[in-house]
Amino acid sequence: MFSLIDFSALAAASEKDPARWRRPFIKWLDGIEAGWSIPLLLVLFVAIWTAYLVIAYLGAGLHPDVLETWTLGRHLAWGYAKHPPLMGWITRGWTAIFPLTDWSLQLMAMVNAAVALWAVDLISHRFVRGEKRVIVLLLAMLLPVYQFHAQRFNANTVLLAAWPLATYCFLRAFEAPRQPGWAIAAGAACALAMLGKYYSIFLVASFVFASVLHPDRRRYLLSASPWISTLAGMLVLGPHLHWLATTGATTFDYALAHTGADHAAALREVTYFILGLIAALSVAAVTWAFIAGPRLARLPGDLRAMNSGLRLLLLVAIGTILFPVGVSLAVGTDLPSLWAVQGLFLFITLIVCTTSYPIERFYAVNLAVMVAGFALLAVAVGAPVHALYRNAYGYEEGRGFYHAVAAELTARWHDAAGTPLAAVSGDDALAFAAAFYSPDHPFYARPFAYQYTWGLPRKVTLDRGWAALCFADQPDCLNWMARTTLRATDVIRSEFDAETTLLGRRGQTRRVVMLIVPPTRETPAVHPDVEDFSSSRRARD
Repeated sequence: MFSLIDFSALAAASEKDPARWRRPFIKWLDGIEAGWSIPLLLVLFVAIWTAYLVIAYLGAGLHPDVLETWTLGRHLAWGYAKHPPLMGWITRGWTAIFPLTDWSLQLMAMVNAAVALWAVDLISHRFVRGEKRVIVLLLAMLLPVYQFHAQRFNANTVLLAAWPLATYCFLRAFEAPRQPGWAIAAGAACALAMLGKYYSIFLVASFVFASVLHPDRRRYLLSASPWISTLAGMLVLGPHLHWLATTGATTFDYALAHTGADHAAALREVTYFILGLIAALSVAAVTWAFIAGPRLARLPGDLRAMNSGLRLLLLVAIGTILFPVGVSLAVGTDLPSLWAVQGLFLFITLIVCTTSYPIERFYAVNLAVMVAGFALLAVAVGAPVHALYRNAYGYEEGRGFYHAVAAELTARWHDAAGTPLAAVSGDDALAFAAAFYSPDHPFYARPFAYQYTWGLPRKVTLDRGWAALCFADQPDCLNWMARTTLRATDVIRSEFDAETTLLGRRGQTRRVVMLIVPPTRETPAVHPDVEDFSSSRRARD
């Protein structure tokens, strides 16, 4: 395969007399160890892929996961009914500085991905310099994880940055067990990963696994470092653990809903899990195969000769695959590969940093051009095509209608009630969208612990003033809406056709059903979400 083109000869010739178009890239490579090239790369990454998201989703709303995350963050708490609180905290902090617009949260998603890549570079910088450092990042940018998966900021994508940061701190703590600062950082970073999603227990277990099996385990395990990390982690997790103990641990209920599959189903889940991760790595793997060429034959020897730090990362990488697979087979859980993509950086880092041979600048320049070309093609061609296609054929979750539905609901509410809209419910995606896109920014009125049970709203909720939205082709939502009308004394039910538009170009239409219950008494000073979010287990919508 590699003999079709003599890449080594081309590389040697380019090293002696690089083409003119290569020289700016070579100057950029010269700045890697000077400290400016990697930040520049990450800034360009954020700018280009944010532009892609803005163009690709022009005329559409944010994904419901992002809107749900923002909704959670409106009420700061030590935990939420479905997920740990980190994603809500981050979104709350971001929107305290940036405006409530689509581009703002799209920028947040790409900044999160850039922080993840920066943390990956911190790890690779422990082992390699120059071209190999940037090759690790460029190969990572060929994964769909840091652009397309990252755009949906939720409990999964918040781990993109949390996992490499925790890994870096653990690596430093293991290397220098007598430095308590890194031990504290490792424990705190592991706790933050757990506050992102409980799936991170597999990363923590992988750290323990690597510590026990590593040849230098005695030096680390007999030091105070593991105990300091454990104490720091428990201190950071403490408020959340207290929240779990005092609220009934509803996040565990949500997590356990993914268990109960039989052995055959679990085996299928594991198979798809592994194949999905291989597919996610495939483009980067093929690209690396062309860079390494015949030198790939050295891989077994390089793995045997790897240094202590890389051996630790190898054990961690093995653990992040071994533990979820083992638990899935034993307990029968769902296991989508998307739950583990935040750990793929370990394999890219290992394969590049273990090489015993230098990587010529010819390959680094070619890879940079490839990554830049892919990104620019995505912005110039892929994004407009995606926007046109979705305007014509729509999204399953109805994202193209969010702006229009929120505007229509707000206008009809003001006509009926003459006050700002305070609470909205119904179909989750529409309710989240109404809360975000309406200038009144009503609160999502259903307690998340009962998000999927279609419980009827309480009389006090209706008395404050309340609205609900359903698509006309959602029988469960419409049935719930019909039962709700029996509880209210003054109900306005209406329907309208929402239409998608893209720069004046008309697209799909979809019928929306709206229920408005004007307030029957003075609205309390407290926001309606306070009671709903902090209500007891007996509460309903």
